[in-house]
Amino acid sequence: MGAIFKKELKAYFLSPIAYIYIGIFLLTCSLFFYLDIFNYQSTDFANMFGSAATILTFIVPILTMRMFAEERKNGTEQLLLTSPRSITSIVLGKFFATACVVLISTILTLMYFAILMFFGQPHLLSSLVAILGFSLLAIAYVSFGMFASSITENQVIAAVISIGVFMLLWFLPSMAPGLNDYSLMYSFYKSFMSGTIALRDLTLLLSFSAIFTIFTIMVIQRRKSVK
Repeated sequence: MGAIFKKELKAYFLSPIAYIYIGIFLLTCSLFFYLDIFNYQSTDFANMFGSAATILTFIVPILTMRMFAEERKNGTEQLLLTSPRSITSIVLGKFFATACVVLISTILTLMYFAILMFFGQPHLLSSLVAILGFSLLAIAYVSFGMFASSITENQVIAAVISIGVFMLLWFLPSMAPGLNDYSLMYSFYKSFMSGTIALRDLTLLLSFSAIFTIFTIMVIQRRKSVK
C-alpha cells in the first residue's frame, strides 16, 4: 500500500490536478471568509466551513474522477491487476493519497484562523470540531468518487455520477425529512457545525467512507477475476 500511496501522491503534485483543487478550494474559502466572517466582523471561524462544505460537491470529483477511470482508459489497469500487490492495498493506497490532498488543503485553512486571531478571539474547540467534520465529509466524498471512477473508464462520467449523487445527498432532507439521518450534509451541519461531536453523525461519515471503499475493492476484484 505504501508504494501505491507514494506513487499516487507524487502523481497528484507532479500534475496540475492537486494544485487546481487546492487553488479552487482556497479561493472559495477566501471568499467565504470575507463574506461570512470578516464582512460581519464575526469570530466564529466554523461559519466558513459551513459555506465551504457545499463546494466539495463540485471540486472533490476533480481529484477522484481519474483514480481508476484513467487507468482503464490508458490501458495501465492490467498492470495493476497483475501486480503482486493485493487489490485491497491498491485501493487503499489510492484512497489515502487522495484523502491526503484533501487534508492538506483543509489544514491550509488554519491560516484564516491565524488571521482571525488578530481581530478577536475565535473559539478554538468549536473550530477544531468544524475542521474535523469538514475533513470527514470530504473523505466520505472521496470514497464515493473513487467508487464512481472504478465503474467507468470515462473520467467525465465518473465526475458527473459523483456530483449527481452528492447533490442528491445534499437535498435528501428537503425531499424526504424522514431520511435526514442518512444525509451527510445534514449530519455535518447538525453536529459538527454546532461545535459538538455526535456519535451517530461520526459513525455515519466513517461508515459511508468504509462502505464505498469496500465496494470499490469488490468492483476491482471482480474485474481482476474476469480478466
